[in-house]
Amino acid sequence: MKVAIYCRLSEEDKNKLSKEDDSESIQNQKSILIEYAVQKGWEIYNIYSDDDYTGSDRNRPAFNQLLKDAERHKFDIVLCKTQSRFTRELEIVEKYIHGLFPIWNIRFVSIVDNADTENKGNKKARQINGLINEWYLEDMSENIKSVLTNKRRNGVHIGAFALYGYKKDPNQKGHLIIDEESAQVVREVFTLFSQGMGKSAIARYLNEKGIPNPTEYKRLHGLRYKQPVTKQSTLWRYFAVADMLMNEIYIGNMVQGKYGSVSYKSKKNKPIPKEQWIRVEGTHEPIIDMNLWNTVQQMIKQKAKPFSNGEIGIFAKKVRCMNCGYVMRSTKAHDRRYLKCSTKNACKDACIGSFISVAVLEEYVLSELKKITEKYLDMEELEKNVVFNQKLDEKKQNLKVQLKEYQAKMINCSTGIKTLYLDKVKGIITEDDFIELSADLHKDKSTYENLINELSLQIAAIEQKQINTASKKEQLEQYLSLEHLTHDIVNQLIDYITVGNRDPETKEIPIKINWKF
Repeated sequence: MKVAIYCRLSEEDKNKLSKEDDSESIQNQKSILIEYAVQKGWEIYNIYSDDDYTGSDRNRPAFNQLLKDAERHKFDIVLCKTQSRFTRELEIVEKYIHGLFPIWNIRFVSIVDNADTENKGNKKARQINGLINEWYLEDMSENIKSVLTNKRRNGVHIGAFALYGYKKDPNQKGHLIIDEESAQVVREVFTLFSQGMGKSAIARYLNEKGIPNPTEYKRLHGLRYKQPVTKQSTLWRYFAVADMLMNEIYIGNMVQGKYGSVSYKSKKNKPIPKEQWIRVEGTHEPIIDMNLWNTVQQMIKQKAKPFSNGEIGIFAKKVRCMNCGYVMRSTKAHDRRYLKCSTKNACKDACIGSFISVAVLEEYVLSELKKITEKYLDMEELEKNVVFNQKLDEKKQNLKVQLKEYQAKMINCSTGIKTLYLDKVKGIITEDDFIELSADLHKDKSTYENLINELSLQIAAIEQKQINTASKKEQLEQYLSLEHLTHDIVNQLIDYITVGNRDPETKEIPIKINWKF
């Protein structure tokens, strides 16, 4: 019998001599499992080891390699110290230990908690272990979240990366100290802005002086950094300067909790509303003094309103450069308003930039809006839309019929699984027969569940289309005789607009409007 030994450790051992060495705990696991395998007379096929991975991580490299080898039946037994070393998820227990392993003719053994799939009597114990491990994961996630929240409220820095201008204090965990070399650049940025230099001009100035941006600076100094390094990522950009000028960490305040996890089973994060961010004052030495900070914030506030009367521009934050994707900024020349790419001329490798008059863009948007309005107010077009809606309704009814069929088939699969289980309990069929017969039913049930979800989404999309088509006439009628746009109207109708460079021959500027309807 060939055995595959699997070991896992979730925390790096302090006694590890180097990154290449296995931790002491992994070594202990291997010793115990090798001794057990030798006593049983099993031939060791391979030792799979994942160090510094949690039991809920499905991307463990050795774990996934073991599963591939198991499917190819390169061994007969999977041996672990405990079931939780293999996985802490009940779903994985059911999928592999109780589902696929028996089909692949693989035996699972964990020596501490006596889990052994050859022993039919302890299946419930294995399932209970899986359930307890699942609860452990959820409780651990909540406990960690609670601990991290408490630390953030106490002003402790949580994170793998220190903000540009700071570095982690080697003598006090969770504390930031000033990195004088990069802090000098931060001070210069704030000073230049307070003296009237714009954000794009500051980015261009830093690039011309050859000052590496935060990502490149960390790379050059052997520090951890988040973004991948490319030619463009080494340059200062408008938004890097803009974000720096509004970050309270530079005045000694710790602002954290901007993102939160979607689920304890997922590494994906979601943004948290600004009012829920955790803000603690005076946690570390400031780089920027309060007088300079207040001056800069007041100037930013004034610059946010481009018109002398305090009104916000009609296309504010709605127009993007077609070349680089950045939001175009408002500028004024000869009493006329223009929109230009914010990254243009930031350096020699920067975006070539887009440029358009606000009046020209307003005229174009009004013209396009009028075309759309007339189209949907035209009776012939409305009749076509009625026919279109009838076709949509017919398609929706067909989908609903299919949906009912799949729902009935899924119920039949569930009933079949229950019947097989009862037959197994009564002794009519064996455990092996139950696993083999129920595997196909589980597979069919999963297929029908996916089809049901897909059909439900299609039906919802059709219903939304019908609602949108019916309401377009009412929505657009009020804009038929519109002569001027306002910021509110633009915000209501348009998601965003992209503007490209003027064609040197036709003199036309490419414009694409992404409507909200």
